[in-house]
Amino acid sequence: MLTGQMMRRAGLCLVAAMGVSMASQAAVQKARFGTLSDGRAVDIFTLTNKNGVEARVSSWGAALVSLKIPDRTGKLADVVLGLDTAEAYEQSGTVAGASVGRYANRIAGGSFVLDGVTYSLAKNNGPNTLHGGIKGFHKQLWTAEPLASDDGVVLTYVSADAEEGFPGALTLKVTYRLAADNALSITYDATTTKPTVINFTNHSYFNLSGNRETPITGEILSINADHYTPVDDTLIPTGEIRPVAGSPFDFRAPIAVGTYLAEADVQMKRTKGYDLNWVLNQPKTGALTSAAVVSDPISGRVMEVKTTEPGVQFFTGNILEPASGPARFALCLETQHFPDSPHHANFPTTVLRPGESYHSETVFAFHTTK
Repeated sequence: MLTGQMMRRAGLCLVAAMGVSMASQAAVQKARFGTLSDGRAVDIFTLTNKNGVEARVSSWGAALVSLKIPDRTGKLADVVLGLDTAEAYEQSGTVAGASVGRYANRIAGGSFVLDGVTYSLAKNNGPNTLHGGIKGFHKQLWTAEPLASDDGVVLTYVSADAEEGFPGALTLKVTYRLAADNALSITYDATTTKPTVINFTNHSYFNLSGNRETPITGEILSINADHYTPVDDTLIPTGEIRPVAGSPFDFRAPIAVGTYLAEADVQMKRTKGYDLNWVLNQPKTGALTSAAVVSDPISGRVMEVKTTEPGVQFFTGNILEPASGPARFALCLETQHFPDSPHHANFPTTVLRPGESYHSETVFAFHTTK
């Protein structure tokens, strides 16, 4: 669980600058973030643009540890939840900010069939597999290198054949870039040696107020989706693509996050709040499309999420334990393919085959309102 102590930011001395572009005033700095229980060192990379916006990325879990964004007065504050050290990440096993795989979200029954072969996976969520299994990508040490453009970092993880039960040696590269207009982009590029299933996401918890003592129920959200995928009692999609119209899941027009949280809807009861996949309205498959917009009326911060993915999981942090402050102090907008796609032929495919290259992109773009 995330605690108040874990959320406090340690003032790390950033050393070993990897380069500064005078034209863009972008910079990437590398520092030691901690040491794992097996003695391996974990690094943290700080990306800074000309506006002073700062993103910090750890080689443990390829995680976004912090993201400092200005409010309407220009004051910077961290808008994501993260931990102070690599040791804290390892001990907690949290997915906060991490790059999740090999298959983000759930696979029913901890197994799937591909090309007539049944693959058994590690079960870590009741009868199901969640976020890649017992030791998903968020619990792995990635190799990391700054980009020559001085505006980002690329992290690489090679998942062995049969790791957590998934077939094929999979190579995944996750690239974070911080643009001059304060947009943070995350791209995913993958190849495999055998047919496999994949689903990647970033699991950042956002609070645009910059203060985890402020609940996110007052933040204003819109989601560009006419449909969502309802779930059963174990939070596995039923396969239905259900319209949002007339339900608590209709965010086509901006409304406060907390507006319908108390609704007596069976889906809300099963997920204890919002924790479902929305089917995005995409003008073209694979095109970068606006998925959601969330704004904080007090700070004036606005975040637009754009993605090439067909879905987004909106999660109101229902299981987070508020050691101090309010419940529901963060929300996630996890761009993704649909949960349990290997069992639903009507869902977009998540199969990757040898010789193919997988690529997707998600952008978190920020601005302020008066």
